[in-house]
Amino acid sequence: MNKKLILLTAFVFTLCYAIAQRVGSSPEYIKSLTADWKGERFADGRPKVSDAILKRLKNVAMEEAWGYLRGQGYQNQYEGNWKIINPDSVMTGRVITAQYMPLRPDFAKLIKQQGISEGRDSSGGTNSWPINILQPGDVYVADGYGRIIDGTLIGSNLGNAIYANSQNGVIFDASVRDLGGLKEIKGFNGWIRGDDPSYLQQEMLTSINAPIRVGRAIVLPGDVVLANQYGTIFIPANLVAELVISSEVTALRDQFGFQRLKEKKYLAGQIDSRWSDEIKKDFINWINNYPDSKLPMTRKELNDYLKTHNYNE
Repeated sequence: MNKKLILLTAFVFTLCYAIAQRVGSSPEYIKSLTADWKGERFADGRPKVSDAILKRLKNVAMEEAWGYLRGQGYQNQYEGNWKIINPDSVMTGRVITAQYMPLRPDFAKLIKQQGISEGRDSSGGTNSWPINILQPGDVYVADGYGRIIDGTLIGSNLGNAIYANSQNGVIFDASVRDLGGLKEIKGFNGWIRGDDPSYLQQEMLTSINAPIRVGRAIVLPGDVVLANQYGTIFIPANLVAELVISSEVTALRDQFGFQRLKEKKYLAGQIDSRWSDEIKKDFINWINNYPDSKLPMTRKELNDYLKTHNYNE
């Protein structure tokens, strides 16, 4: 009898768990995914990385961001080989994720019912659901398993809605339609696999704000993305501020090194290897005379960074 009771309890628990599955991840789940973030959060649980950091991130070189993350043990955050709608612009933002799969009618019916029970719009297709929750500074990132024909996640109508909500763009491991119309949306951009005149069919949304794979990169809701003509990199929210200032200091080091090489004060090998105490001291003197108005960070942020990284020893 006890064994039957245990089995019945397990069955009921499993059934309840299955019924409770959400289309959009709960704030509690997103908080658990991003537990290392200690700052402010949005109501949906995603880390609220500041607009100021997002702006400074635009000036970070892709190689610098990649190198920093590799040094922190994050080796699967970069993806390249994109078709970019406006290649000359840079986009940064806070990630909202969505996953798409080939259509299966019974599963699609469940997704639609569950989404409606979560208060999502029932008047259109489910591919509008991630768009409806975008906020300023968000970037819509979707795993569309690389599908191009019949895998067009948006056209110009949804593109306008995306920009109206986020003032940003998209990163799709999938395609778009009406590329000409999307190019006319001022400020909008997209990193996509291609474009096609077909419309979305035999494909369905399966989750919002859950972990996804985009090419060779893993992406979590609340990550911060840097996207430019050299690719896309997805940065854990708790690391982005340190990544930014680390990259900014590296840029200042490079500027100092280039200047001293032009002046022939040091040999190339001296600058391109571990700096001697003499060069470190010279760099500190150089940076102390650097105009505050031209620094990418505040003087206090710079001094604190230099102190914690032993530049002043």
